[in-house]
Amino acid sequence: MTTNLGKFTLELFPDKAPKTVEMFLYNAKHGFYEATIFHRVINGFMIQGGGFSKAMEEKKVLTPALQNEATNGLANDRGTVAMARTSDPHSARVQFFVNLKDNDFLNHKTTGDPRGWGYTVFGKVTQGMDVVDKIAKVPTGNAGYYQDVPTTPVVIQSVKIISEK
Repeated sequence: MTTNLGKFTLELFPDKAPKTVEMFLYNAKHGFYEATIFHRVINGFMIQGGGFSKAMEEKKVLTPALQNEATNGLANDRGTVAMARTSDPHSARVQFFVNLKDNDFLNHKTTGDPRGWGYTVFGKVTQGMDVVDKIAKVPTGNAGYYQDVPTTPVVIQSVKIISEK
């Protein structure tokens, strides 16, 4: 993944989150993520991107919502990549985030509580965590209804698939 602040490499886990990885790769192959931004940056928590333009306009999503795969045994630990979603546990589509620390509260809980669904981890950063940390430290502010938006856009310039196993 190439951004205007540098590159980082992800390893994806299709054996643990098959539908999520399939959809992420589909969107990457079709250029969906190009020119989107990291629109929510909270240092000490996570950086989120993949759904908005530099003008903070939500990009039209053509892929369906995903069935939550957070029961896959993977944890939202530092450097992992997970799908963002609304309060509906099965609403993840294109937006993703990189965890900046171990965020145990985002993991699947086995209680009957619907808030316990968790956020599907589907990969991890294998190179360039320094770039992720650099993104985490950019100045942020408000943009319309949105908070924690970088004051200077952090743009995803391209997502290149290096290898498919």
